[in-house]
Amino acid sequence: MGSFSLFGFPATQAGDKAGTGSRAHHRESHRREGRTRRAFGEMVLHVPQTLRALVRTDELWLVALAAVVGITAGLCVTAMSEITQWMHRLIYRLGPAQRLSDQVEVPPLNTLLALTLGGLAVGLFTVAVARWWPRRAVDPIEANALYGGRMSLNDSLIVVGQTMLSNGLGASVGLEAGYTQIGSALASRLGRMFRLRRNDLRLLVGCGAAGAIAAAFNAPLCGAFYAFELVIGTYAVAYLAPVGMAAICAVSVARLLMPGEFVYNLRVPSAIEPVSYLPILVLGVLCALTGILIMRGVTLTETLFRRSRMPVWARPVIGGLIVALLALISPQVLSSGHAALHVGLDAPYGMNQLLLLVVLKSVASAVSLGSGFRGGLFFASLFLGALMGKLFASAFAAVAATQAIPAVVCALVGMSALAVAIVGGPLTMTFLALESTGSFPLTVAVIAASVISAVTVRRTFGYSFATWRFHLRGEAIRSAVDIGWMRNLTVARMMRREIRTVRSDITVAAFRRDIALGATNRVVAVDEAGCYAGIIQVPEAHAAETRATSLVTLLHNPADMLVPQMTIKDAVELFETAEADALAVVDSRESRRVIGILTEQYALRRYSEELERRRRELSGE
Repeated sequence: MGSFSLFGFPATQAGDKAGTGSRAHHRESHRREGRTRRAFGEMVLHVPQTLRALVRTDELWLVALAAVVGITAGLCVTAMSEITQWMHRLIYRLGPAQRLSDQVEVPPLNTLLALTLGGLAVGLFTVAVARWWPRRAVDPIEANALYGGRMSLNDSLIVVGQTMLSNGLGASVGLEAGYTQIGSALASRLGRMFRLRRNDLRLLVGCGAAGAIAAAFNAPLCGAFYAFELVIGTYAVAYLAPVGMAAICAVSVARLLMPGEFVYNLRVPSAIEPVSYLPILVLGVLCALTGILIMRGVTLTETLFRRSRMPVWARPVIGGLIVALLALISPQVLSSGHAALHVGLDAPYGMNQLLLLVVLKSVASAVSLGSGFRGGLFFASLFLGALMGKLFASAFAAVAATQAIPAVVCALVGMSALAVAIVGGPLTMTFLALESTGSFPLTVAVIAASVISAVTVRRTFGYSFATWRFHLRGEAIRSAVDIGWMRNLTVARMMRREIRTVRSDITVAAFRRDIALGATNRVVAVDEAGCYAGIIQVPEAHAAETRATSLVTLLHNPADMLVPQMTIKDAVELFETAEADALAVVDSRESRRVIGILTEQYALRRYSEELERRRRELSGE
């Protein structure tokens, strides 16, 4: 007999039902766990998309992203400074607290070997980069002016490596080019990861540059206005929070990792006499002219090395040898001159020594850059400006019958004025002086000299060092103001492709029969080979006084044509030159195959629309 359960059902049947229920419960549990895992996975996958949406739609998240950029820039500046300082200690046998450019003397053999053999390494590195990575790196100003803030991180890392190697060996170049390059490139990469709009990406690149300069000089306002004046190209209220946050975060990181680094302890007069302002303005003009000479000197040195037909890899060797010989006269020509600036502001130099240092540092900087070492002139311009200011103070005290201007005042004014002439940015240098000294009376004098310097350079030369180098390459860039949209707005994007063509060898009567008056305003004529021959105005061809029998006599602008790759600027200039209200678009000037037509009215309207859009973006509307 079979066994029975308590309720009268067979035990085996009850057990089967219990097992079935248990399996169903397990299956349902597994299904719930699977749905939970899928939901969690989908949520994780959507996190980047959600973050991108937040950054694109909420200004606070853009500020948070700028803070990340500032922290990263501060870390990069600290790392680069420490690595190059370690190289200086290793090569030139410096103590832990010593700096290269404030030394009284350096080991001659170490200096000669470092700058000649090191120059060979720089030259070989340059040749290898040109062969295996031939792309030219885009700097932050160029990126914001032409490419909507898009920078290559790989290209920038190469620039950083070349800059650190050049500065670490002792060449008379600054690290600021590497600082801003890596800070802006990382910001650009981060912005593209979040798929920022063009204007927001340009802003984030400015945040990277602001953080880099702020960390380098321990001056957040200086870094912020460096971004506004030089990298973004304008100031807007909407830009203040992201740029300011990046600068503050970068300075905080630098102060945390390098406490007490490059702190100025200057005794500045509490007031500046009104009679001192006229000599201060004269000093601003002199610094502007000196800055122009230095920029011309760098270009002249590059030209001489290029015309010497010396191999590219050998140029830094010769340049390094020249700088080493200059360093044996005064080690203050080495490296960026940041430490030499701190010593020079208080040092009791005589006029002859000041003049010698100005000449030596100017030549060393020009030779370093002209021979192939990589770096910038920001730090060098500050040092040279301070020397110029002290030299001016000494000369003024020797010839003036009135009370002499304190040398430290002239040094700080000259420092800012010469930096404005070479780097640009009057407010940038003004805030640097303010944050370095905390003196408002001095700041007034600095801004007066800086404005005079900027106006003098703009009227007599027209470029800063960065934009001058763009000009030499053929780029029409005067600032970081976005003109890339102008290059993107091409004839190919604006032209109308639906056009009617006729043979240029038909009679006027045949034209009137085929093209009715009022059907269109103009028709493009082509020759027997199908090439562009000119434009025919339909009302003119139908006019009663027209007695021409052939269309050839009615052709307009047979030699004036547009090509698809022309920018809006080029197109408008051609309209003005040709005095035409419409021009045909051909595939190339060689084949002259007609592919479209563009009117001056439409081109000007699109140009005005884009200008208005940029104006709204800049004003935050």
